[in-house]
Amino acid sequence: MRTTLAFVGFGIISLPAQESQVAGSKDWLVASESFVARGAKSDDGKAVTIENGCLRARWTIAPDAALVSLEIGDSREQVVRATQPLARVQIDGAAYPVGGLMGQRDRAFLLPSDLTTMTADPNAFRCVSFEFEDMSERLPWPVSARTRPIHGEVHWPPRGVHGVFGFRPPKGLDPSLRLEVHVEVYDGLPLLCQWFELHNGSYQSIELDRFTSLELACVEAESRVEPERRDVRLPEIHVETDFAFHAMTGADGSAHCVRWLPDPAFETQVNYEKKTLCLLEARPLLGPAQTIGPNATFSSFRTWLLFHGSDADRDRRALGLRRMYRTLAPWTRENPLMMHLRTSDPAAVRDAIEQCAAVGFEMVILSFGSGFDVEDDSESNLKRWKELADLAHSRGVQIGGYSLLSSRRIEPDGDNCIHPETGKPGGQIFGHAPALASAWGQRYFDRLRLFFEFTGFDCLEHDGSYPGDPDAAARPPLQKGLADSQWVQHRILTDFYGWCRGRGIYLNVPDWYFLNGSNKTGMGYRETNWSLPRDLQVLHARQNVFDGTLHKTSSMGWMFVPLTEYHGGGAAATIEPLAEHQDHYERMLSSTLGYGAQACWRGPRLFDGDATRRLVASRVSAFLLARSSYEADVVHSSSRRADGRYLDWCLHVHPGKEPSARLVCWNPTPAPIQATIEVSVYYAGLSGMVSVRARDGATQQHVLDGRSRLQLRVDVGAQQDAEYSIEPDGAR
Repeated sequence: MRTTLAFVGFGIISLPAQESQVAGSKDWLVASESFVARGAKSDDGKAVTIENGCLRARWTIAPDAALVSLEIGDSREQVVRATQPLARVQIDGAAYPVGGLMGQRDRAFLLPSDLTTMTADPNAFRCVSFEFEDMSERLPWPVSARTRPIHGEVHWPPRGVHGVFGFRPPKGLDPSLRLEVHVEVYDGLPLLCQWFELHNGSYQSIELDRFTSLELACVEAESRVEPERRDVRLPEIHVETDFAFHAMTGADGSAHCVRWLPDPAFETQVNYEKKTLCLLEARPLLGPAQTIGPNATFSSFRTWLLFHGSDADRDRRALGLRRMYRTLAPWTRENPLMMHLRTSDPAAVRDAIEQCAAVGFEMVILSFGSGFDVEDDSESNLKRWKELADLAHSRGVQIGGYSLLSSRRIEPDGDNCIHPETGKPGGQIFGHAPALASAWGQRYFDRLRLFFEFTGFDCLEHDGSYPGDPDAAARPPLQKGLADSQWVQHRILTDFYGWCRGRGIYLNVPDWYFLNGSNKTGMGYRETNWSLPRDLQVLHARQNVFDGTLHKTSSMGWMFVPLTEYHGGGAAATIEPLAEHQDHYERMLSSTLGYGAQACWRGPRLFDGDATRRLVASRVSAFLLARSSYEADVVHSSSRRADGRYLDWCLHVHPGKEPSARLVCWNPTPAPIQATIEVSVYYAGLSGMVSVRARDGATQQHVLDGRSRLQLRVDVGAQQDAEYSIEPDGAR
């Protein structure tokens, strides 16, 4: 195999040539299998490179560890303009850099010649080793726990390269301390991960007061002389951590610990006041204030950097983001059809199980307001739900239930989070919040574990998950006080979610805990919109899924369909009686399933007669037969957002599969529409001639233009939908 020589400042590194580099025309968003991560040390042992064809990261090891180059794409666009320490730690009140180099001549760009004269910081943890290690799973997710259909091929842990930099402490610290900085680069996308572990090998405890787990001096996204008078453009990097909360998107969930800062040491920047935002930092605002006992190890949160490139458009950013979630949290590909039952009456639960089995629904969830109480650990309650779970499993249906954690007040007040300004409960993000390190908090999670172990339930819908509230109370032995309260409470919750993931418990969580094991959050909608008239609800539904899938895969967000009245609206807003509103029922099924999304179908039943049963079963059966293509990526530039005035449509792409693309069209108007629409199937991996097959089997052939576009004639009946599968010409 041919090799590529990569200069990294110290020595030459020989790496096997990537197929993507040879072919040149390959795109990681279309042919991800061609982009395999690999790494190597330089011959002199002073540098290391990890690359996968769409990302090339290079570090020096001597005289100290520093990231000296980060290139993306065939253009080799450089992300790094200057060296920084890999991390920073504050131990027992004193701050120390971790690695880094001093003496760069100009922080606008880093030249290979600069590396020959730069020196190590004598006050820093010093790099003494680098090793490649096997990729390891971040959370337990055994094959035995994967009990639901999953779209696409799954690799857990993800495939890639894992490198570990070993550091010894500077003078003044116990030499038995050991710090490791871990980095990962993954197959198939320009994604880098970093975190550190601090091991205390001494006989005395130490205090890790604060830390910065990542610093990156990035090439500025824009150069502006004048002070900022409008929104500042930032480098095209999506940054996300697994220390996220209180959000419905990944970037928002990590906003409290990820920030862009000016770099005052960047003397040659164009901005007169040197306030260009070009220094990336990952650091918790509070704490963690963790005591690391003898022979104990502390692990920081992990930070992932997804490099879009400066020329990325909306499609590339969205497709890359969804590829990242499928790689790092493959359990989010599970996407069961869910019925939300309004009652926990055993007879009604039995009926719901039978109805789900009859039409192909895969899960019954005892919804909020149903009377289901997962905290009831009485023997009679546990036995009752075990019997119903056994019945559901015998019918091929899974079962789950709702539990509220935050936004509730616990009696006595001592078990609630204490506001740091008032010294009292209340004033938290959702009004009140139980303190997870309190006695009540520990009993709560013990009861949940007992319930799921005893009953065999398959799903937890966990409302009000920990939203990040600090707690000013000391709660020994788990929590010292305010400084460590966020870290402790987040770990309590995510440890529980990791426990659920290891047992295959499906987690519906209205917060961004995907990287900690959750499966699904809200797609994004306004609750009160489900009290609007039915014809408006169906348009809102398609708008919501179009918008939500810009940041999530279709399987990561739930929608909502009120079979019975919800937040008011009366008869005009509800589908019940189902037999009288089959047209709307079918449109709601088409609108969600056509996007590959699942809704919470909330009511007492899924059908009320043979005609309604046949309708639901038919739509579900069609979805299940082509599930992989419905749950494939949405290309938004080749889709049209619903507005009620004209056709709207959704293009799914599934390169290398059959079909490679699926177009779903909806006509919300009272008259049939025949139209020609432009569709790009570039991200389906198609070129040349394609075959387009309608739902009735009618087939057309099209020759794609040089940008993989076709002009497709569609015919959609009044208030109906139509589908077209697109394949390479000659495919069957």
